[in-house]
Amino acid sequence: MQTIKNTIESEPIIYSKATAYFKLTKFTLSALVVFSAVITYFTVAEEFQIQKIIALCVGGFLVTGAANGFNQIIEKDLDALMNRTKTRPLPTSNLTKTQAFIFCLLLSLIGIFLLGAFCNLLSGIVGFASILLYALIYTPLKRKTPFSVFVGAFPGAFPTLIGSVAATEGFGQIHFFGILLFFIQFFWQFPHFWAIAWVSHDDYQRAGFFMLPSKGGRDKSSRSQILVYTLALFPLSLTPYIFNYTGWTSATVVSAMGLVFIYQAFQLYKSGTIADARKLMFGSFIYLPVVQLALMTKF
Repeated sequence: MQTIKNTIESEPIIYSKATAYFKLTKFTLSALVVFSAVITYFTVAEEFQIQKIIALCVGGFLVTGAANGFNQIIEKDLDALMNRTKTRPLPTSNLTKTQAFIFCLLLSLIGIFLLGAFCNLLSGIVGFASILLYALIYTPLKRKTPFSVFVGAFPGAFPTLIGSVAATEGFGQIHFFGILLFFIQFFWQFPHFWAIAWVSHDDYQRAGFFMLPSKGGRDKSSRSQILVYTLALFPLSLTPYIFNYTGWTSATVVSAMGLVFIYQAFQLYKSGTIADARKLMFGSFIYLPVVQLALMTKF
């Protein structure tokens, strides 16, 4: 029976080329990124232009998908070591590195062109910068230092910057409101990624990734930093209200979400359990879109 089980587990995972390319883009993650960019556009824009919205959706998705794909190309051998990534297209040999690279390069070029030509040039530049930062700086740093999460938070928050820049005319401008929205998403990423890293710490260790803020892994220092960054996010999320970009209804929703988020981080701080980290992780998935929608209403 054991021999049969091992044989079944060792059978190669095979799926179509279309499915492989689809998986390479990390569709769900890319769609969430596009959501942030489009919501930010609606939040900042004084008037809506359909061509910009379409370019933002398609171009933003292609740029994000390309960055995700380049990340998988670089980490092919490391992905094979982790349970959460070993069924990706490259570790399973459903795609070769050359096939993946050509595909990602095409996505990059088309995505950057759409952002630059139909939104504005600065949107395309920020999109290009996000690919470079994510693939060439953040990805290799993951095996060297916990500081990688800080670096990765920049391209992770760039969708808000792209959305706010796309809302402007000419070459493109970065408005103060857009900067506030950028930093809200920037700081949100620390409890978000660290909660994921807490849950998947054993898996990350197999690949030698430093994803928690302390090299000690699931220790008190990591718990403290998760709580501190979640606390810091609370006043930052209220800055649009403080600077009169949004009203009290929006601020109330944002405050309520912030308090729930802090409670979840505090529970993880007290217990240090994977169960509480998972609650914080799922809480982060709910927090960001609700806060962004609340800010978009401006009421």
